Amino acid sequence: MFVRSRVSPMRGIRRFNMKGKLAPIYIGPFKIVERKGEVAYKLELPSNLSGIHNVFHVSQLKKCLRVPEEQAPLEGLDVQEDLTYTEHPVKILEISERVTRNRRIKMCRVQWKHHSEDKATWEREEKLRATYPGLFASHL
Repeated sequence: MFVRSRVSPMRGIRRFNMKGKLAPIYIGPFKIVERKGEVAYKLELPSNLSGIHNVFHVSQLKKCLRVPEEQAPLEGLDVQEDLTYTEHPVKILEISERVTRNRRIKMCRVQWKHHSEDKATWEREEKLRATYPGLFASHL
């Protein structure tokens, strides 16, 4: 049987630098090697996840009924010991301006690494400039 392991970020950290429904919640699939007690399972993890303990509580696992075509690739991920990793923007697809009562807010539609263009998100330009200054040099 195969299961997926939960990617659980610490408070204040966003998965893949994404928010909401676009953020991947589980990685895998991983094969169950054996059952450890009432509520824990030992998983067969790949070598790039060797720093992570291979026994998980059932609340951190999700049964994998089939191996889907679209899954987060483990090869390109830089998974830390707490099962979190960061995601970086690839390019800016579109820039628009939202007008409120008192000010104008520039928004950028950003494509993120490991995601397709149709899963791009809208982010504030000022935040992107502060976090990823090299992103706008390639857009001009």
